[in-house]
Amino acid sequence: MAILSLHSFREHENPYREDGFLGRLFCCALICLSCSWVGAADDAGEAPRIVAALEQGEAAEHGIGGYRRPWLALAFYCDAGAMGSAEGYYRLGRLLSEPHTVVRDPDLGSAYLALAARLGHQRALAVHEAGAAEGVWLPEDCGAFSRMAERETFDLEAYLAALPLMKRKIAALISRHASRFDIDARFALAVALAESNLDPRAVSPKNAQGVMQLIPDTQERFGVRRPFDPESNIRGALTYLRWLAERFDGDMALVAAAYNAGEGVVERYNGIPPFPETRQYVRRVLYLSGFPRPARKNF
Repeated sequence: MAILSLHSFREHENPYREDGFLGRLFCCALICLSCSWVGAADDAGEAPRIVAALEQGEAAEHGIGGYRRPWLALAFYCDAGAMGSAEGYYRLGRLLSEPHTVVRDPDLGSAYLALAARLGHQRALAVHEAGAAEGVWLPEDCGAFSRMAERETFDLEAYLAALPLMKRKIAALISRHASRFDIDARFALAVALAESNLDPRAVSPKNAQGVMQLIPDTQERFGVRRPFDPESNIRGALTYLRWLAERFDGDMALVAAAYNAGEGVVERYNGIPPFPETRQYVRRVLYLSGFPRPARKNF
């Protein structure tokens, strides 16, 4: 089966946008930088969702827990960048620029390295050639990479088996409790992976806490008194997921969207909200869980 390059992919789906997008993307990322949750050179100090995307991208790139999945690595790195990570854009640009890979696209790679350099990423500054990215269109969001990643099978069990022992124990805890709450274990695990990559000590800039990243209001709603205790956090999150599943008639794409953006927002838009981060989040959860992408326009 022939493998499409990003060049041929552009011709088929044209997911790129002309002038102005690079500047707007830079401004959005700069705002995130001012909030002190973006690392300039690596993933130190990044928000938990960003760290999770970077770690999962690294696993996909290097074949940790299965075979190498370069398109999936691009999708995860793009997700991290879209959430404000200069490191995510650097890794995206580096992978696209490497020779002898099926995803090679030097022009697009240079554009992402330029963006990372403009955000102050030191390694990107060292390798970026000034002016190399001029005139290059960038994807409006990460959907182009995500669609290509769907050509590659994600092995959830193999990925979990390659994690440290502590995280494997947390994954087993999620699987064990999920059935008691009538939540598909793969979906619950995918949410935990997207939120924190199973880190029980994770804290986000918005004070979401623990494995499943529950904010204090959600903790109070669902009786979570010890958010950094994995079992307490997981039980609260599963209770919330069960409540969302009932509210949205078992539509797990909407459940994922509501977990990310809030149920009121999903109801207001009568579907997945048009927020790039939320749509990326839903795509990532569905892919990690093996659930099919919903047949919705513009998603």
